Amino acid sequence: MKNLNILIVDGNTNEENVKFKKLSAQPQSFNFSNNISKFYPNAVIDIVTPSTENEASKIIPKLNKYDGIIWGGSTLNIYDNTIEIKRQLEFAKKIFEFEKKILAICWGLQLISTAAGGQVKKSITGTQVGIAVDVELTESGINHPIYKSKSKKFNTPAFNFDEVVVPPNNSIHLAKNKTNKIQGLAFKAGLCDVWGLQYHPEIHYNYMITLIEDRREKLIKKKCFTTNEEINNHIKFIENERKNLDDEFRLLELKNWLDNLKYQ
Repeated sequence: MKNLNILIVDGNTNEENVKFKKLSAQPQSFNFSNNISKFYPNAVIDIVTPSTENEASKIIPKLNKYDGIIWGGSTLNIYDNTIEIKRQLEFAKKIFEFEKKILAICWGLQLISTAAGGQVKKSITGTQVGIAVDVELTESGINHPIYKSKSKKFNTPAFNFDEVVVPPNNSIHLAKNKTNKIQGLAFKAGLCDVWGLQYHPEIHYNYMITLIEDRREKLIKKKCFTTNEEINNHIKFIENERKNLDDEFRLLELKNWLDNLKYQ
């Protein structure tokens, strides 16, 4: 049986990834590659950063070789419509011409949904800072293969200011919580089968706490918190959750998607 061949699409710019490295927090694409290797040590993994000029054009002729594509997170906001965002949207639409399975995470879900005709806006019910609380599966989610062996309700790492408010036309709603109505979504985009999550199963809470510490000023400026004491209390809450979250359970959605590639 041949090894899985996976393309990871890094949603961040190269400049943002330099900042992550300075924080001693690896780029988010590395979180995926490290975790994929836990389940499939022999998987062949490529990483592309389509926000960089000409990067996507080098990959497009090779798309047929990939069993699946993971589109990861980003600090970008889709409604800013910068050149980096436009390049990613163009790349997504090109991928839709190929019969591929896509796992779209956080920014990836927002970007792919937008490219497929959906709409993303700033969340009006709050921000998920380091954690998504009480994510609940819909009836469709309970029966969907991405949630095989997952609890009906769970907490999980997350960090997002925006959310999908209008999903693509053919979408199946898989999961929700009080902050974001759409936490899980499945839909067709051109020839592609997309499984999308608003949260980050690939990221450990330790990584989220590092991001929160670095973004204290920004989080207060955006009125996610009013004081540093509130942030400290929130970090303590996440630290308690960290004790209760088993890595195998956290990574189930990624594992289920990979297993679907391998055995379907």
